[in-house]
Amino acid sequence: MTITIKKCTLEDLPDLQKISYETFDETFKHQNSPENMKAYLERAFDFKQLEKELLTTASQFFFVYVNNELAGYLKVNMEDAQSEEMGDESFEIERIYIKSAFQKHGLGKYLLHKVLEIAVESNKKKIWLGVWEKNENAIAFYEKMGFVQTGAHSFYMGDEEQIDFIMTKELI
Repeated sequence: MTITIKKCTLEDLPDLQKISYETFDETFKHQNSPENMKAYLERAFDFKQLEKELLTTASQFFFVYVNNELAGYLKVNMEDAQSEEMGDESFEIERIYIKSAFQKHGLGKYLLHKVLEIAVESNKKKIWLGVWEKNENAIAFYEKMGFVQTGAHSFYMGDEEQIDFIMTKELI
């Protein structure tokens, strides 16, 4: 199995939109109403919204490929691009999404190593993320990787308020 990572550019926008829809839908459709899923997908992964995010200099997207097949992606944020005010010494993982067919193959860990590399190069002191309180697999993965819950915030899936745990990993 050959794993590669590629930084996304505007040319990747159609593929980014497609994999965003696909992975989010696979992960959360069974726990949310079709109406709320549709509303969220249309807002979060709208072509213009993703273009705006790709053009934000303090945000970066990366595709992960397995044997040249797009398997998932990563989005990270720094400084004012973070979805919560966490300070300039913090580095946010906003999204790690892997297609279901490629889960449990170490891709999340592989992407997390990429995050650590970028954070250290950027002189960040901590990495943080928000993860839905009901996403037990992701929570267990992040705990295994050294993250601890340090707070919580609201996340809106359509018109439904949900709770995301804030998980943090200190970099020393």
